[in-house]
Amino acid sequence: MNVFAMNILLIAMIVVLLIPLYEACQDDNIWQKMLAFASIETKTSMIILVIAVLRDDWMIGVVGVLILSLGNASLMLLAHLLRLVRLKHLNPQQIHPNRYNPTDTPPSR
Repeated sequence: MNVFAMNILLIAMIVVLLIPLYEACQDDNIWQKMLAFASIETKTSMIILVIAVLRDDWMIGVVGVLILSLGNASLMLLAHLLRLVRLKHLNPQQIHPNRYNPTDTPPSR
């Protein structure tokens, strides 16, 4: 593949990257936005890998692989954190059912 075809491929990848960004801007659901950002993260790391192959620079490729492998893990950690915050606002007993209930009377000493 020559450089011109690889540049066309890179431009097409950037255009495809904009689709989830457009969907994230339209939707108010936090989970849909997180899915869109996960998709953006994956596509961006693939673009970094293509650039690494074009430049024959494997240090950039290592960064792309790290983003690809660690980026989704941090996003899933954020998803669990948001889930816990949402549950805490709904019903605190669902998060820690064995904790002291603030509506109960305090134990006597």
